[in-house]
Amino acid sequence: MVAKRSKKGATHKDPYRDRESRKYENPIPSREFIMETLEEEGIPMNRHALADKLKIESEEQLEALRRRLRAMERDGQLLCNRNENYCLVNKRDLIVGRVIGHADGFGFLRPDDGGDDLYLSYKEMRPVFHDDRAVVRVTGLDRRNRLEGAVVEVLERNTSRVAGRLYMESGVGFVVPDSKRLSKDIIIPSSEINQADQGQMVVAEILDQPTKRTPPIGRIQEVLGDHMGPGMETDIAIRTHSIPVDWPDEVTQQIKTLTTEVAEKDKQGRVDLRALPLVTIDGADARDFDDAVYCEPKPKGWRLLVCIADVSHYVEPASALDQEGRTRGNSVYFPDRVIPMLPEVLSNGLCSINPQVDRLCMTCELYVSKQGTITRSRFFTAVMRSHARLIYDDVAAMLEGDAELTAQHAELLPHLHNLYQLYQVLQSQRAERGAIDFDTTETRIEFNDLKRVERIVPVVRNDAHRIIEECMLAANVAAARFLLRNKVPALYRIHEGPAEEKLTDLREFLAELGLSLPGGKKPTAGDYAILLDQIRQRPDRHLIQTVLLRSLSQAVYSTDNVGHFGLSYQAYTHFTSPIRRYPDLIVHRALKHAISKRKPDDFEYPKSELQSLGEHCSSTERRADEATRDALDWLKCEYMQDKVGETFSGIITSVNSFGVFVELEEIYVDGLVHITALDNDYYHYDPVGHRLTGERTGKVLRLGDPLTIIVAKVNLDDRKIDFVPAKPSLSEVESKPKPKRKRSKRKSKNSTSTSTSGKPDNSKKKSSKKKRRKSKSN
Repeated sequence: MVAKRSKKGATHKDPYRDRESRKYENPIPSREFIMETLEEEGIPMNRHALADKLKIESEEQLEALRRRLRAMERDGQLLCNRNENYCLVNKRDLIVGRVIGHADGFGFLRPDDGGDDLYLSYKEMRPVFHDDRAVVRVTGLDRRNRLEGAVVEVLERNTSRVAGRLYMESGVGFVVPDSKRLSKDIIIPSSEINQADQGQMVVAEILDQPTKRTPPIGRIQEVLGDHMGPGMETDIAIRTHSIPVDWPDEVTQQIKTLTTEVAEKDKQGRVDLRALPLVTIDGADARDFDDAVYCEPKPKGWRLLVCIADVSHYVEPASALDQEGRTRGNSVYFPDRVIPMLPEVLSNGLCSINPQVDRLCMTCELYVSKQGTITRSRFFTAVMRSHARLIYDDVAAMLEGDAELTAQHAELLPHLHNLYQLYQVLQSQRAERGAIDFDTTETRIEFNDLKRVERIVPVVRNDAHRIIEECMLAANVAAARFLLRNKVPALYRIHEGPAEEKLTDLREFLAELGLSLPGGKKPTAGDYAILLDQIRQRPDRHLIQTVLLRSLSQAVYSTDNVGHFGLSYQAYTHFTSPIRRYPDLIVHRALKHAISKRKPDDFEYPKSELQSLGEHCSSTERRADEATRDALDWLKCEYMQDKVGETFSGIITSVNSFGVFVELEEIYVDGLVHITALDNDYYHYDPVGHRLTGERTGKVLRLGDPLTIIVAKVNLDDRKIDFVPAKPSLSEVESKPKPKRKRSKRKSKNSTSTSTSGKPDNSKKKSSKKKRRKSKSN
């Protein structure tokens, strides 16, 4: 790299030259150095002027510079103006971020650098789709005092295909997107219908992106099938959220060389753990096995081995496999199938810890004291052999003394009891540490032979679940501490404490119930745990727990270790699932870098790249959650279609200004009781108290209250279920005590005054009505 002289006369070179040389055979100036050059020049520069300034002459390097500038433009680091000159975004007082669409047509821009979202009006949303990246200029404040922006330039288009339902009018088709964040219909010219029929679920390829004046135009690329076809909910969710399904040709070519068994040469130089009775413990319907555990007692406590499939041995950085895994970010688990992060030859083969076969692994060895404290840990590569594939329910039964199962696994039983004893001290240490333990219910959908929903059942957690959970938590904490000690850049799983505004609302809500959250302005997870323990026997504990849960932020991936609030850890990362989470794969590479005693600065991922990677993986995690939620909502609506008119008992799970959401008991389906379906009354919404209160009747609908409802309507397209309150039965009405009537001092209200003419005298009635009207007006 050629040295450069700034305006101030100081000669310096690219500070990241060594890093670029390690990554590329023919390196060019780093992104940081390009930005520094533009900063010093102080004027926009075209690509050729930049090349001259950076002393780039060869055709190969000129092409590399072109690609890098385009990438920097996509990432929002640079802006290319109409004259094709590049300038720094922050030089133009512009904000770069990702567009968040709303079903009603408006949207927001979420800045890449954090801060408040910018409101984008319906007009400003015309040229963009949800999830596009754009440069926005702040134009002022809207009527709700929010920052408002105007779209300057679209940096990255992220919607190339749209899944939805096809409709035809006057020979012209249009696709109504399934995603409610996409509020624009896709126009389909008659020549691009491709034999799709009215009402079918289709995928439209966008031919012309929307502009400020024209709608998006597309063509039918794929016909998914009829609206209610089996498995349609997953097909739609996959395409709506752009989850990659097919493997690129480069990946297919790369995995052709992989076999079903571990090569002998790959076992060399590793610690041999094949004689230890390591076991996998998973659910009965588990689809990949990436961890195995072993525990033995020691004089001062226990020795725990957590062995994780060594995915990084097979997936090399920058390879086709690695690029595809990075793009996917994580596996996605739908009720009826899995979209894996890595091909099945790895996820279900070489990197799946199946019983009685050799597997390569990364091992975390932990020494735990009798008080549950990790006193020593180390990481190393190994070769192992799982001695059994066990399921949670069977392990729990064995620990309780099931005769048949204990006889079947007699040789493993002592090791399972060791794990159980270790779990008990780890659990007590968890309580002492003050980790938050919310009591939530997960559900599983069971299908019949026709692939229709048979029933929705709760997933019951037992001690076997908790044993594995505590082992994984201990290994994740040890990995985070190890990387911090060795100062290797890494991705941490962080969870920040409650925001000040949410904390204020929470305290106001608790005060109404005679409760308080300890900890002052900065409560800890232990303070939350104390409160949860106090309310454990209260009938409204689910209400309070829900409000506590909503006061917390979402966990994300970041290079800045700020700790994990919910788990009450000062440092925490994800190490235990590299088959299905890309951040875990990065952590494995960082651990190997540290184990090999290489310098932290030589790690192939600089902190800036890791931070960008963390944001991407946090995004793909949210994408997976949204996709599976869409599929589940569809299935629940399908399940409830033949139950319209039936009566169910439920619990209010959310209160809004427009009504309350109710989750039905035993079938775990929720729907909306709209405010217009309530009694003839005006209801006032209290967001702090999470309740609606009737103005005339004084009736209160509060989060956590029981409510009996009737299923009124099921809308599969919108994935909405409408409820109406069930009227009380005659016996219930008769059983309620009737209010006592106030009797007049002179005459009872039932008596009627009669005039001399023999007719009822209504003058007093009229007078009393006037008085009542007058008193109401006061």
